[in-house]
Order: sequence, then structure tokens, then C-alpha cells
Amino acid sequence: MNTLPSVFVSHGSPMIALEPGAAGAFMHRLGVAIDASFGRPKAILALSAHTTARAPVLLAGAKQRAVYDFGGFDPKLFTLRYDARGAPALATRVAGLLKGIELPVHVVDEGGLDHGTWTALRYIYPDADVPLLPLAFVPTDSPAQQFALGEALAPLCAEGVLVLGTGSITHNLQRVFARGLHGPSDVPEAAESRAFRQWMLERSSARDWDALFDYRHQAPHAEAMHPSDEHLLPWYIAAGAGGRDATPLRLHESVTHGWLGMDAYAFGAPAPRLQATLATTEPRHTG
Repeated sequence: MNTLPSVFVSHGSPMIALEPGAAGAFMHRLGVAIDASFGRPKAILALSAHTTARAPVLLAGAKQRAVYDFGGFDPKLFTLRYDARGAPALATRVAGLLKGIELPVHVVDEGGLDHGTWTALRYIYPDADVPLLPLAFVPTDSPAQQFALGEALAPLCAEGVLVLGTGSITHNLQRVFARGLHGPSDVPEAAESRAFRQWMLERSSARDWDALFDYRHQAPHAEAMHPSDEHLLPWYIAAGAGGRDATPLRLHESVTHGWLGMDAYAFGAPAPRLQATLATTEPRHTG
């Protein structure tokens, strides 16, 4: 097993499970490319914008399943499933890593995959055949603190574990739903979203961590793009797992509903290998 990059993907709204768009098509190729470049991960440590707590919590149940933590969307969403094995043994390893930085962590014998996790994984690994361990993070911690959490998780990447953050690179549902809950997804991107995504790309390419940690003050339209920043924080955790010395690489860019940036990034020294493989990867054939 080669060392894996850590990865961040944008899931947008729950409707991505029924309307994959460009981001879904990308994620359908992502799992294929990870397997081709590094081998199938032994497990996935999942960090989602929708699984948070007042202290880190590992959901170490033996079984994981989709949780329908939303309302008002297409009823078909509630018929979709994602049943996977849990990773209780990995929870022991992760708890040890976090205790190493004196970060209290709770381990519970429960499972549950919020929609930020299962909607993405239905494309990345549609057969649900990779064990999963969700880690709830603290949403009031700063981007720098989230990065430090990721740094503590970095050894997992060399142990065959995919550190996967899910959120959205821009996320303002109030502006999305101004057109109604079922508004069109293919409207042109708002200028504010474009400017923010470009700033993230440029600061990432420069490895300007100080600016990235202070994004709410330095990035254009930061508060409009993230009225609350839980959807961006998993980016920092995944980035921390990749380390300060490696340049974050944007693997995908797209926008849905005008305001939801769907960019994906890979982090760490292996990221260029994944990027190169993706350039020639076809989607996985299922069924």
C-alpha cells in the first residue's frame, strides 16, 4: 500500500445524490483513480460539515448507514441507501493519535453517515465496500486548529487510510434558495463565488497558510460565501493531513445553483500522482 493523499470534495446539497452534475461525474472517477494510483484504501476516515460536536467524537459502530439529515427535498432521496462496514479498530488508532496532541476524543459504539458523507461516497465507492469511520470535529475551532487536527491524522495516510473531508468550497444556501428550494441548478456562477474560489486556488498554490487560516478577513466575499464556516473547515483538516510542505492541488472545479462551489482538492506529496491519474481515468462501470 502506497501513501495516500488526503482529499476534500464538495457535496453541495443533498440533491447531488439524484443530480450528479459535473461534481458527481468527477467523484465517480475519483475512486477509480485512487485505486489505480495507490490501491484500494483499507478504510476511510470521514470528516463532514454535517457531523460536528463540542469535542471530537469517533462513530465507531460496526455498521454504518445513511442518515437523512435534511428535509424538503425530493422524497426519492429517502429511498437511497449506503450500507457499509464500520472501522472500530481504526477508532483506537485515531484516538491514540489525537491523545498524542492532548486533544480529548470520545469513542462511541454507534454509526451514522450524514448526507455530506454518503452522497459523495455513493459516487466514489458505490459498492460501499470500504470500511468507514466518521469523526465529528468541533466547528467552533479555527481553521488553524482544524489544520492541526489534520496534522495529527497524517500518519494514517501512510497506513492505507483515506482521510476524506466533505463540505463545499462556497456555501450560501440562503442565496441558493432565494430562487426556491427546487430552483434551477445550471444558473451562471455568481461573481462573489468565482472570486472566492479563485482566491482559495491562488493562496493554496502559493502555500500561503497564514492567509488561508485568516480567510474570513482576507478572502473576497468570505462571509457571504460562508455565513458560517463549517462547510469549509473539513478542507483544513484534509490539508493538515497532507502537511504544510506539499502544495494543495485542485482536482476539480464546478458550480451548481450559482452559489455552491463544488471544487475538490488533494493534499500531500502523493497528490500530483492522483491528479495525473485522474486525467486519463474513466468512470467505474457498475451493474
